[in-house]
Amino acid sequence: MRRAFCALITMLLLAGPAAAIECRLALALALDVSSSVDAEEDALQRRGLAAALIAPEVQRAFFAADLAVALAVYEWSGRYNQALLIDWQMIEGPATLLRLAEAIGTSKRSHNEFPTAMGYALGYGATLLERGPDCLQRTIDMAGDGVNNEGFSPQRAYIEFPFDGVTVNGLVVNAADFESEVTVIEFYRNKVLHGPGAFLEIAQGFEDYERAMRRKLERELRPRAVGALDRHRTAGPG
Repeated sequence: MRRAFCALITMLLLAGPAAAIECRLALALALDVSSSVDAEEDALQRRGLAAALIAPEVQRAFFAADLAVALAVYEWSGRYNQALLIDWQMIEGPATLLRLAEAIGTSKRSHNEFPTAMGYALGYGATLLERGPDCLQRTIDMAGDGVNNEGFSPQRAYIEFPFDGVTVNGLVVNAADFESEVTVIEFYRNKVLHGPGAFLEIAQGFEDYERAMRRKLERELRPRAVGALDRHRTAGPG
């Protein structure tokens, strides 16, 4: 896979200006800090993300191809309550990952009393990608434990914001009750997933956040041919 990916990169470089390609993937990670996430759960997700970023299998995926990955992290909750936690960083080696993991693991949430405005969160992510590095692929990683309950819907965000060529994956934190199984998971599957190869990962509670994030990051970071569709479900209007 790595040999084929490198060959593809070579062809792209020959076909256009080398300066236009800065990295193979721009990945924006979105953390839910809405009022449904209490302080203990928020700490679990921050520590879980930090641990996942430096897990051996995730590090191997980060550095599985010659071109680097660019990473940004932001928090989201209410319609006007997004906060940039980590601005775009080119992941050039394990030391960069360790530094970012430490920053995320010790960070404090920006908001804790607002509802779940996922359409606004996606719009923020699209804008973040627009001003980010020029990469072969662009992905937003939406994590949360609830459905949209304020402002416009994810479907409207996909119409109004620049989502051409953008993949939106999901991580549902399942509360292991009937409402979560029926409502939140189906909402992510039918309304949130978007673009080529989009997929959903499920954490069985915030205690399972680290494991689910490791699995999702490894899959997102795995090099794949540009334009190739994943065999798993692709959802959304893109």
